[in-house]
Amino acid sequence: MTVIVVAAVIVSSDGHILAAQRAEPPALAGGWEFPGGKVDPGESEIEALIRECREELGVTVSVGARVGGDWPLSEGYVMRAWLASLASGVLEAKEHLALRWLGPGEYYDVAWLGADLPVMEAVEDLLRQG
Repeated sequence: MTVIVVAAVIVSSDGHILAAQRAEPPALAGGWEFPGGKVDPGESEIEALIRECREELGVTVSVGARVGGDWPLSEGYVMRAWLASLASGVLEAKEHLALRWLGPGEYYDVAWLGADLPVMEAVEDLLRQG
């Protein structure tokens, strides 16, 4: 059985993208990712994405288009990512070491985790296309 992990690619109106620095587990701590987490039983992927953003960031997001297909993680896990925008709330790093907005030309100024880097590349292509 494959475990689905959802990720929110939160994009501001001026093209900045939110990156979140992992606090744990130790093997991933310090790396940068798109916020999100596992889909709970009985929960849709979109519901999980909204819940994870509320839990991790203290915000409500509006979910947009999906980015790519299934992005492989470790054995038995895949990540599915969606574009999102802030709908309400004030960003707070509740489960991360730090949050950072990255503008055009800064998208690779952080050490993206291996699974998130190809998602960032796909998002950059989408933003370039308009």
